[in-house]
Amino acid sequence: MVMATNASTAAPTSMSLASVTLEVADLEAARRFYRAFGVDTYIRLRATEAHSTGFRGFTLALTVSGPATVDSFVTSAVSAGATVLKPAAKSLWGYGGVVQAPDGTIWKIATSAKKDTGPATRDIDEVVLLIGVENVKATKDFYTSQGLTVAKSFGGKYAEFTPGHSSPVKLALYKRPALAKDLGIPTDGTGSHHLVLGNTTHTFTDPDGFTWETTTHPAPTPS
Repeated sequence: MVMATNASTAAPTSMSLASVTLEVADLEAARRFYRAFGVDTYIRLRATEAHSTGFRGFTLALTVSGPATVDSFVTSAVSAGATVLKPAAKSLWGYGGVVQAPDGTIWKIATSAKKDTGPATRDIDEVVLLIGVENVKATKDFYTSQGLTVAKSFGGKYAEFTPGHSSPVKLALYKRPALAKDLGIPTDGTGSHHLVLGNTTHTFTDPDGFTWETTTHPAPTPS
């Protein structure tokens, strides 16, 4: 386990997720993919030579209005080069599927609706960054000590934080094995997370090795 470190001696009283940066090997190819997928305004991209194997410990989840819209985003992703990890299908909670981008990032597209009430759209209701952690309570407590505010918490299983006004992405914690199972992949993984989280206050590394950096330019809110 990576030990948490702090760059400042005192955490701010309030902090939130301001941006999500994916580290990719081929920057131009990633830009083309995310424009075609339709989520380029929600993330930032950064070139890296870091390597990893297996599960990187997180997923980005899109919540949309209905099954036809889920299918639309899955089709766009696959047409742009993504691999299907779980075909879109009905479940107890609604309808959804999981794809893996060419850069290795896993995306889940889902809706709570099991039937369409209208045609497919390209609208995204919500984007959630789900981090798979070893101990939800411990990481939640660490994040609150850094200045994040808990919005929802379900014991040691799940925690969700209050989103920032300028961030298009919501942050949540889930147990790593449960998240991997939901995505349909093995839980093991080594190397870089290929993910950097931005905030406007201070820099630190969390207990699961995810890096937070200070950013003075929050991601634009999608129109």
